[in-house]
Amino acid sequence: TSFKMESFPTEIHQGLQHMSESVFVGLCEIVGTTQQVAIRRETSDIKEMVENGLITNNVIVKMLSGSTREGFRLEGSDIDTMYWPNDHRVIMDRSQSEYYNTANTTLILSDSSESPPGFTLLQKLTPLTLMFGMSVQAACVRMNDRVYISSSIWRQLSRSAVIPNSTVHGPCGTAKVAGEEHDSAYCFVSDFWPQSASSWIDRCHLWPDPEVVDDIVRNGCHFVAIGHPLGPHENEEWRISFSRAEYKLVYSM
Repeated sequence: TSFKMESFPTEIHQGLQHMSESVFVGLCEIVGTTQQVAIRRETSDIKEMVENGLITNNVIVKMLSGSTREGFRLEGSDIDTMYWPNDHRVIMDRSQSEYYNTANTTLILSDSSESPPGFTLLQKLTPLTLMFGMSVQAACVRMNDRVYISSSIWRQLSRSAVIPNSTVHGPCGTAKVAGEEHDSAYCFVSDFWPQSASSWIDRCHLWPDPEVVDDIVRNGCHFVAIGHPLGPHENEEWRISFSRAEYKLVYSM
C-alpha cells in the first residue's frame, strides 16, 4: 500500500487509533500484557536451556511448544511438550552422516521420495537404541528390503511414556493432569533444514529478519508420528514439524 495515515481525515485517524488501543487492551486481558508475555517467554527459554544443558547422550530432551511456549495463556488451551532422544539424529542425505560419530549416535534417514509434501518415511540406518525405556526396534517394519520406523506403531508404544493412561491424539499422547490437558509428542530431531522447505528461506524479504531466518534454519526440524491420510504409506509416514520455528517467529513479532 502506498497511502499514508496522514492522508486520512482527522476523525478517521483518531477512530482507528482508538480501535487499535481497544484491541490491544482486549488482547492483554486475554493472553497477558506485553511484560507478562515477555517474562513467560524468557522463563521458558532459561528453563529449557538449563535442563537441556545438563543432559548427556541417551537422555531425552524436551521442548515446550504451542501457545504456552509463545507466552500466551488462552482459556482451554492445552500444554504441548515435545520429547526426543539426544542420541538419535535424522539426516536428509547419507552424506550428512560424516558429521556424527555412529558409535554413540543412532542415524535415521529421511526418505520423502514417495510421500506428500511435509511428510516423510524414516529409514533405520544404524542399530536403534532404547527411547523412553522402549525399544524403537519394536516399531520397525520392512518395505522394499529397507527397514523403516512405523509412525502408527510408535504412537501406540509411546503414548503413555510420560503420563500413564494417555490416549492417542494426532501424533501425541494426551491426558489430563490437575485439570489441564497435556499433549506429549515423542518425536525425532534433525539438525538440518528439509529441502522441501528451502523455498521458504527465499520468501522472507521483509519479515522475519535474516538473523531470525538463519537461526531457524540452523536449528533444523522435528518429525512427529503421524502420516498423511491420503499418502501411500500413512501408517509409516512421519510429519515434518516446525514447532521450534513457529515459536521463534512469534517471538520476532
